[in-house]
This record gives sequence, structure tokens and C-alpha cells, in this order.
Amino acid sequence: MSLHIYDTSARAIREFVPVEAGRASIYLCGATVQAPPHIGHIRSGVNFDVLRRWLARSGYDVMFCRNVTDIDDKIIRVSAEEGVPWFVVAERNQRAFTWAYDTLGCLPPTVEPRATGHIPEMITLMERLIERGHAYASRGDVYFDVQSYADRYGSLSNQKLENMRPAADTDDESCKRDSRDFALWKGEKPGEPTWPTPWGPGRPGWHLECSAMATKYLGPTFDIHGGGIDLIFPHHENEIAQSQAAGDGFARHWMHNGMVKIGTEKMSKSLGNSLLIPEMVQKVRPVELRYYLAAPHYRSSIDYSEEALQEAAAAYQRIEGFVTRAAEVIHDVDADAPLPQAFADALDDDLGTPQALAVVHEVVREGNVALSRGDKEAVARLLAETQNMLDVLGLDPRSPQWRGAGSDLSPVVDALVAVALEQRKAARERKDYAAADAIRDRLSAVGITVEDTPHGPRWELSR
Repeated sequence: MSLHIYDTSARAIREFVPVEAGRASIYLCGATVQAPPHIGHIRSGVNFDVLRRWLARSGYDVMFCRNVTDIDDKIIRVSAEEGVPWFVVAERNQRAFTWAYDTLGCLPPTVEPRATGHIPEMITLMERLIERGHAYASRGDVYFDVQSYADRYGSLSNQKLENMRPAADTDDESCKRDSRDFALWKGEKPGEPTWPTPWGPGRPGWHLECSAMATKYLGPTFDIHGGGIDLIFPHHENEIAQSQAAGDGFARHWMHNGMVKIGTEKMSKSLGNSLLIPEMVQKVRPVELRYYLAAPHYRSSIDYSEEALQEAAAAYQRIEGFVTRAAEVIHDVDADAPLPQAFADALDDDLGTPQALAVVHEVVREGNVALSRGDKEAVARLLAETQNMLDVLGLDPRSPQWRGAGSDLSPVVDALVAVALEQRKAARERKDYAAADAIRDRLSAVGITVEDTPHGPRWELSR
């Protein structure tokens, strides 16, 4: 079975056939950096990170482009409220997003372009649209003429033009030929940043930037465009319109992840119900939060609750427990071991992570039985399968991301704990159990849990 994904534009599951054999190009709408990220924002990053990893594991050379919107109305509004330059707001929050992606184990994008770094490409795209009769300049603004594209506008969101509301992206609708025309470029206003164009100084509209950046890095036609379901209209609808009206094929597949909700409300900063990433990783470890976000199907909604979060953490710990115990017996894991067919089939079927994780848990159960029997050959095979599956999902507890490799203090902590455990072992051998227990209690007091196993003591940082 080859990869099949749900294409929003076709409203059906379609086989993934790349533009170029052996290569996969993905554009993901990334952060609009007016505020730090909550788990609703980062869910998209985790979902598309799993897609990227699966494509790579399937043999594709993946080009992954995730943009940053570093200028828009919201950023300007925050800038005015705080009395700081717009670029201070953007830089601060882009760093917060980068930290969050990194903390949850998302691989860095191949390229991460900023909107303000691509003004020349936006000007070129507007010139092409004006020449083709699909855009017009008006009082310093530039608008896309939806009537010029009426036969296809609304195809992604399954709407008819006559039923659409005004774009509501300007203070003066008299600038437009049609209230549904959307802004490609916004003329200068007092206190706002500007860039020069043939139509006067101003700044880009939200939709224009993504078309310009996607085609610059991925070409006029590319494989997959992704983002949250809330972006289907108007953002992605407008991207399609302006790109195809200019003559580009644009994205061949459209993928959209579901929202994270609290009750019936979509998680948002404006509603005051956001759960920021630094707060979340105080509740559970980052790898457990990644498990929580990756486990549901990417197209489903997540109704957030503390109970569900803790259940996800406990489920991950069961997997981690097997990997830890098995690794004490099997030191070298076959990284080239084949994946279970049921796991591969699950991911090939529209990135079915719930079914894929069910396979992981089944293999873990078999592995625990093999451990109890002392069947090292079976343990080796099942550990390799488990770690290889977890690697695709970005959840392998033995990976450098989650083991903390590279931390300057890791070797020191390892050495100090080893000394303490040697002293505890010596105390037990001379039957000084009070001293042995005291060492264990002191380790526990600083957050180190010691478990005695048939293969010797094992320690870990307390959760």
C-alpha cells in the first residue's frame, strides 16, 4: 500500500503521487507571531512532523517549508499596545514558537522564511495578477478581483461566491470593486511599517505572503500544503485563487489538522482559554505532551482535559517502561529492522496515528511477555520494532531528544549517581541496610528514583 491522504480540495482520500518521483515538497502555514504558542498552535507542528518523518522513512527526499508571518494587523496592534516596535513583538514570539517546536521534538524545517524577507517576490506576484486582469490598485492598496475568478473561487471551502461575506480587511470598502475582494497589499498608515512598491509604500496582506514564499522555495507546483482547519477560508482559499490566477499550479494536495478545544470553544488567546507550552510541560514531560497531541487522528478535534492529558502520559510511560527494561538486556538495536506491516498500513491510510500506536502497544505487550520469559531473541526483535516505530512518531525514549544528550551536566549526573549506587551496593553487601536505604532516600529527595532489577539497579529522574 502506498500513502493515501485526505485532500480537502477533493473532499476525498487520494493516493499521494509527488510532482517529482522520490521527492516530497510540503508547505506548512506556520506561526503568526503576535503571541507565544499554545498547544493548539503546536499540534499542527507535531502532526506535520509525523507526516514528514513518515515520508522520509518511506524513502522520499523531503523539502519542508514552514513560514513565519512576522507582520500583520495583530502584530501591529500588540506593538501599539505595548509601545514597542513591531519587530520586537515578532522576534520575541518567533523565538517562543521555535522553542516550543524544539521542545516537542519537531525536526527543524528545511527552510523557515519570514514574510518581511520576501517583499520582492510579493511585488512580482501582484504584477502578474494585475497583468492578467485578476488584481487592481486602488488608493495605495492592491486587491484581488474575486469576480475575475468567480468560476473557481470557493472550491476549497465548498462555498459559492454569492453566499460569501465581505472580506472585511479594509477600513474603507469604497476602495474595492466588490466587498469580497481581498487585500494583497495595504497602503501605508501612520505608525505602521512600510516597504516601497510600484503602487506606493505599504505592507503585505496576509494571504499574498504564503503564495510568494511557497512557490519561491517549492516551485510553481508542489505536493502538499498544510495547516489548521481554521485556515481553509479565507486564507487557503485566497492562496489558491491568487496563485492559480497568476498561472501557478500551486499545491496538489491540501491537508488540514483539527482544532484543540476546551469544551465547545476553539482554543484561542482572545478567549483566555489558551494553554501555553511552558505551562504544559510543567504538567507532563515534553515527550508525553507530544504523545498527547500525536495520538488522535490529525483531522479530529481534541477536547482538552487534564484527565486525558494524564492518561496519555501514562500510556507513553508503559511504552517507555518496556523500552527501558529491554535495553538493559539488549544493548544494540537493529535500526534497519522492518516495521510491522500493520503500522505501515496505518500511516499509509491517511496518517492513521491511532491505529499505528495501537500496533506499538501490542508489540510492547508481546515484548513484556518475552522479557518475563527471558527470551532474548524475541526481546531484541520486539525492541527494534518498537524503537523504529517510535522513531517515525518522534517518540523514541532513547533518542537524544528525550534522553537529554548534549546537556553539559548529563555526564556529571550519570557519574555522581553511579558513585552513589556503588556505595549503596557496598552497604548492602556488608548487610548495612540502614546505610543503603539512606542513600536511596537521599537520591529520591533530589528527584532520582532507583529501581532494583535482576540486572542491577536502574535509576531515572522522577516524573
